[in-house]
Amino acid sequence: MARSGKGGTSGAVHTVPSGSGWANKQNGKVLSEHHKKANAEEAGRKQAIQRETEHVIHKKDGEIGERNSYGNDPPERKG
Repeated sequence: MARSGKGGTSGAVHTVPSGSGWANKQNGKVLSEHHKKANAEEAGRKQAIQRETEHVIHKKDGEIGERNSYGNDPPERKG
């Protein structure tokens, strides 16, 4: 489910619906699988922090519900 190009989600950890549960994926590779979304979100957050990347949490219908960045943010510009 990781995408490249538009949206800058390449390399991000995606928490996505998977079968009868939830999975965390990065660049199409399954990192972990969970029965409950809350458990998947927690694991995905930890994985994104460890990898210093974005965590993209999808809704049950597959749409993006939330994004959190844990590294590689551009520096704030004063202006």
